[in-house]
Amino acid sequence: MTTQSRPTDIRIRKKSRLLRLEYADGEVLELPFELLRVYSPSAEVRGHGSGQGTLQTGKRDVLLTGVEPVGNYALKLIFSDGHDSGLFTWEYLADLGRHQNQYWQTYLDRLSREGGSRDAVRYH
Repeated sequence: MTTQSRPTDIRIRKKSRLLRLEYADGEVLELPFELLRVYSPSAEVRGHGSGQGTLQTGKRDVLLTGVEPVGNYALKLIFSDGHDSGLFTWEYLADLGRHQNQYWQTYLDRLSREGGSRDAVRYH
């Protein structure tokens, strides 16, 4: 890991639902809360083996309620649905930010294939 891969500024933008990372070289990455939640590096999301993990549905309105540094290598993100077990390394966050259009399309395609929805199920 280089110090270049660690953000110099981290902000939660609640209204726009973005995690904003700014780097020393001026690069700025803005990651939507929903993308972060559905691509959490936790075992709950990714699974324990080399399979596809568990499709995350109903996360359109998820909020990022907390960010905790983990050593000098990662962030623990705390979401409004109670999920808080994934450690997002600097490299993983940068990869998500730089390739988010690809990741997002992959997620939407999987939702479509598997009949999932971005919206939470509402019970009346």
